[in-house]
Amino acid sequence: MSALNPRRLWALCRKESYQIVRDPSSILVAFVLPVILLFVMGYAINLDADHIRIGLLVEDPGPAAVRFEQTLRASQFFEVHSGPTREVLAHRLAHGEIRAMVLVRSDFTAKLRQGQGQAAIQLVTDGAEPNTASFIGAYLQGAFDTWQQGLAADQGTHTVPTIDLRLRSWFNPSNVSRNFLVPGSIAVVMTIIGALLTSLVVAREWERGTMEALLATPVTKAELLVSKVLPYYVLGMTAMVICLAVSVFVMGIPFRGSLLALFGLSTLFLGGALGNGLFLSTVLRSQFNAALAALTSAFLPAMMLSGFVFEIGSMPKALQWLTRILPARYFASSLQTLFQAGTVGSLLWLNALGLSLIMAFWLGLAALKTKRTLD
Repeated sequence: MSALNPRRLWALCRKESYQIVRDPSSILVAFVLPVILLFVMGYAINLDADHIRIGLLVEDPGPAAVRFEQTLRASQFFEVHSGPTREVLAHRLAHGEIRAMVLVRSDFTAKLRQGQGQAAIQLVTDGAEPNTASFIGAYLQGAFDTWQQGLAADQGTHTVPTIDLRLRSWFNPSNVSRNFLVPGSIAVVMTIIGALLTSLVVAREWERGTMEALLATPVTKAELLVSKVLPYYVLGMTAMVICLAVSVFVMGIPFRGSLLALFGLSTLFLGGALGNGLFLSTVLRSQFNAALAALTSAFLPAMMLSGFVFEIGSMPKALQWLTRILPARYFASSLQTLFQAGTVGSLLWLNALGLSLIMAFWLGLAALKTKRTLD
């Protein structure tokens, strides 16, 4: 007898499809949850340090100080709030109303003209967030350089730099962090969906008492497993299409890669995610426990260790090795490559190999733990 009888397999897939249609939670997980999570992660997580609130006190009414203030206000990185005194600005800084304060002393123009001492501009930042403080310092230095070049042009002098540095971002020229974060967030969303969808299917059969009826039929183990995976694979790929459409047409994220490569890698990733959920459902036999285990084993590693937000190269060596067994690491890297750089075969083939091995492991483990007995 064949391990896969087409008639029985089709009947089982139809039965599973009916259960999906009749179960609102599956529709919610596949169609509604991806959109909600994508919007939350795409808009709530933002690494762009722009429109930073800073306080400004200009004690010098001279033209040089006024021009520096205009340069600062024209910067896209700052939201400038003037303050009457240093004490008021210090109070606002201490209470988190501003992230830094810039002070221009009353003798700024005089020292600049006479060349007596240094015409200093003081910057005081909130060190509670070192990265933001570093960004503010770099942005202020850029504004100062712009002001200095304008001042030199007014005086008829030109400074020729020894090195002409021109910055160019190849794969994200707009330098918008959302273009990098949204593809990674799709990997996290698909991890949750893939694990949740199948973590309930076998456990639901055991809780409802229908597994005993299935085991009394001639259905083989292979037919049982395939019928549990195929309908939810279709749901997962539908969720992937929804994520892609929302990312490109609603959130405006550029997609430069091949759709064929995207769906091929998504298939490998979903195979591992569905196998993981199926294994948990088979072993635990409780919908609550299986769903909780799926979220714990899928969401947290995908969020923290996939490279979606935190750079893997900056992690301790032990965690870097741990990420090699996480499918979200390879899928997030593939999605970021496809969205930002295009179809880079050398990167995608390595990620496809990692996803294939993980898929084979989880589906094989689920098949090993699936028994045609009640014990």
